[in-house]
Amino acid sequence: MRLYAQTPVRRSRQVLADLIAVVLIAAAVRFALAVHHVIMLLAEPGRKAQTAGDTLADGLGDAGDAASKVPFVGDSLKKPLLAAADAGNGLSDAGRSLQDTVGQVATLTAVALIVLPVAFVLVLWLPPRLHWIRRSATTRRLLDAPGGADLLALRALTGPQRALAEIPAPPGGLADAWRRGDQEVITALSAVTLRHAGLRP
Repeated sequence: MRLYAQTPVRRSRQVLADLIAVVLIAAAVRFALAVHHVIMLLAEPGRKAQTAGDTLADGLGDAGDAASKVPFVGDSLKKPLLAAADAGNGLSDAGRSLQDTVGQVATLTAVALIVLPVAFVLVLWLPPRLHWIRRSATTRRLLDAPGGADLLALRALTGPQRALAEIPAPPGGLADAWRRGDQEVITALSAVTLRHAGLRP
């Protein structure tokens, strides 16, 4: 199985198309990662709220524990401090929830920004490449089969007439020479089909 043509012009076009596809895919991935990073910056307030909530809850919890040791009024002092500590935990949970939401949005956005452009590039680039690989393999197999050169010559006769202008026409024309089994004409005609497919005889 041949991945690239043997003729220089077609091979150059194939290599250029492959490079463009790779560059576009790489650019899509890089852009998606940059967008992911920018969106994740929105999670910074959530991180600050989580830190502040944790600090507040820990401080009020410690104050509640200390207040409970005060004789006679310790329990009365401890309850409001623990309630305030619960509020700090609520602030911390809200900050954590904001970070999770922003992270999910950033991930989904990045995946979409990668999948859609890559799928678009693959749809435009991959089918023609696979078609050429399959067609070149079939053409080469046909040439190697018994009578394959005759079939390739017939394909040249029924293909674009501009390519036939390079072959010197014998008396009676190319089609008549092909019918007579003129090996020189058959070889020249099959070479036209091979060149059209990007292959060498």
